Amino acid sequence: MAQRKRQEATTLAVLAELVGARMTGDPSTRIVGVAPIDNADEGEITFLANPKHQEKLVDCRASAVIVPPSLAGTIEKPLLLADNPYLAFAKILKHFYERPYAPQGVHEKADVHPDASIGDDVTISSGCVIGAGSVIGKGSCLHPNVVVYQDVQIGEDCLIHANVTIRERCVLGDRVILQPGVTIGSDGFGYVPDGNRHYKIPQIGRVILEDDVEVGSSSCIDRGTMGDTRIGRGTKVDNLIQIAHNCQVGNDCILIAQMGLAGSVKIGDHCTISGQVAIKDHVTLGNNVTVAGKSGVTSDVAAQQVVAGFPAMPHKDWLRANMTFPKLPEMRNELRQLKKQVKELIQKTDEDE
Repeated sequence: MAQRKRQEATTLAVLAELVGARMTGDPSTRIVGVAPIDNADEGEITFLANPKHQEKLVDCRASAVIVPPSLAGTIEKPLLLADNPYLAFAKILKHFYERPYAPQGVHEKADVHPDASIGDDVTISSGCVIGAGSVIGKGSCLHPNVVVYQDVQIGEDCLIHANVTIRERCVLGDRVILQPGVTIGSDGFGYVPDGNRHYKIPQIGRVILEDDVEVGSSSCIDRGTMGDTRIGRGTKVDNLIQIAHNCQVGNDCILIAQMGLAGSVKIGDHCTISGQVAIKDHVTLGNNVTVAGKSGVTSDVAAQQVVAGFPAMPHKDWLRANMTFPKLPEMRNELRQLKKQVKELIQKTDEDE
């Protein structure tokens, strides 16, 4: 719900306390904003997560730098020493460019059904449609042209961006973020052959997004055929992703752009599915699985695995296979020569006998 507006200048000491970092240098160093290391200017703070790139600080004009503790004493600038510089950077960025949510109420051009329940401190913007029996939780914000069908439950402090559609009976937990153009609860892709035609299977399930889920722009999550499609707490779904009916995605997963899950896929907790991955229907992935980009997963993957390729295999095996692939023409020629030599040896042996 936050607005993007730069806050007033602060000091390095205040930022150190904000992120729980140790500070070196002048605590009164004035900081007015955050910038990348390559174009940071005086008055700004930047960050360096990887000590290997320390040379970039030679010409850096930033007034302060967030670095790992290992770089203490190696840089002649005020420093914030943070175990996770990238996380500290994110918190400081939020401090400068986000302000507290200010509820705007229900816009006069919003269409809210009389039987809908609207919590306190909400924002329902122009062009929104809220169906009968739907519940909008306290502190939630709906940007223009959000459509909420009947009997939808939206939890507290949710942020629903413009042109999102949430279909009937779907459930959103607290602090869910839906980026522009997301569709939640569209029909699953289910048909039965009927002669030369396809008979549509009614899709009567729901989509459930648990607390702290975020879904990227133009992604689609289909409702279950009879049960629910569920996205676990804290999972982040990138842009342009398709999640089919009855999928079950665990907690704190990362699903990266342009990937797709076919129906009834089950993904464990803390999994990372990279871009343009396709996972076959009814496949199960255990906890802490990583799937490399553009892979095709056609069978179950046990927990704690890193897989790649099509069909997906252990990542190390895939690397070896890729190293071999460019050599295949040469190996093919060698095989032909070996076959020819073997044939000649056999002929010679027959003649000698």
